[in-house]
Amino acid sequence: MSDDQDEAEAFRALLRGLRVPHASELPVFDPATAPDVPLSLFRRWLREAAEAGEPGPHTMSLATVSADCRPSQRTVMLHDADERGWHFGTHRTSRKGRELAERPYASLAFHWMRSGRQVRVSGRVDEAGREESAADLRGRSPAALAAALAGSGRQSEVLDSYEELLRAFETAYERAEREPDATAPTWTLYVLEADEVEFYQEEARRRHVRVRYRRDPGAPGGWRRELLWP
Repeated sequence: MSDDQDEAEAFRALLRGLRVPHASELPVFDPATAPDVPLSLFRRWLREAAEAGEPGPHTMSLATVSADCRPSQRTVMLHDADERGWHFGTHRTSRKGRELAERPYASLAFHWMRSGRQVRVSGRVDEAGREESAADLRGRSPAALAAALAGSGRQSEVLDSYEELLRAFETAYERAEREPDATAPTWTLYVLEADEVEFYQEEARRRHVRVRYRRDPGAPGGWRRELLWP
């Protein structure tokens, strides 16, 4: 067997041997207790993930699609979740910002490993507006403000050198200290108005529970709730 084949087999053996580090006991999710609307359940699950010490419970995968239907995804932070939708921020000139301008639909995915839970949210994405975007940036940490200032109009663009990045961030840090209310012209708060939200709870014997909410004006709370095969 060649070295390449040995390496490939060792890699496959590694994958087969890996286990997900759940908590000692997974939560039980009785679908009969699910509320009429998904927002309250999502807030409860995120709060429980934070209380259980889940690392970065507010981080999520954001998937967008380009005009030529090529998908891309990245990890971003949730800034809020309310009756309007799920909020996140980025530069509108970034790749995700440009793709949202071309195709204003996206999907979010949360994975809380310790509790064996996942939530998937999909729907239309709209800009919240200039004032809300500026307020969102003011509410972030000084380091996050500096990063937004440094990346304004440049995020996802080709970087000529690492030294250029260092200089830009040093300038941005200094400005963030002088002007804590500074704004980045391209920083934009986005709101995903969900039309589908799915909750997934793992179970030790693989009898996983999946509950999907779909918008339905005729259903209680405006949502139709249904079970899915795992």
